[in-house]
Amino acid sequence: MAGSSIHPDQKYIEGLLMNSPLVIKSIYDRFVPKVVGYITKNSGNEDAAKDVVQEVLVAIYKQAKHKGLKLTCPFDAYFFLLCKRRWLNEIKKSSLKEVTINEEVVSINDDALQLADEFDIEQQKKLVFDLMFQKLGDACKDLLKATFEIKSMEEVAQKLGVTYAYARKKKSLCIGELTRMVRESSEYKNLKA
Repeated sequence: MAGSSIHPDQKYIEGLLMNSPLVIKSIYDRFVPKVVGYITKNSGNEDAAKDVVQEVLVAIYKQAKHKGLKLTCPFDAYFFLLCKRRWLNEIKKSSLKEVTINEEVVSINDDALQLADEFDIEQQKKLVFDLMFQKLGDACKDLLKATFEIKSMEEVAQKLGVTYAYARKKKSLCIGELTRMVRESSEYKNLKA
């Protein structure tokens, strides 16, 4: 994707970031009917489709806000591919019997596939991180949560009632432990990238 230029549909990403009612309505009017059609033709219903759309829009918003998502392909292709993958994952999770997948869908360009792959990998990494984070001891969890919310280590130390030096050292040890747990987990080893 290096060297790819930003697609004009970046306006949808910017609109989501600004919570623009016009952009959100446009997305629902232009792109959601295709997702609903796909899901209802593939073992789903309209409510399930709406849930998938909502989850994907929230995920795109988070990706844009925290990772600076830049579209290099049409929004339609990227959005549809993410919704499709989310739905297929839902089907796999619920292990529905006799699932028929209707693949008469639009061809999707390489940039959309690459963006969607990167998105999936980020989501999987986040799940592994969250899972391992929950396995940390309470002291580490409390310290790391405080550092996520408060940028100043002095304030973190004060909030937790410990010295600055202790907070810094403990944070380093906790991050090291979390990193080790993530890298050694079978979930992390099974990731594509």
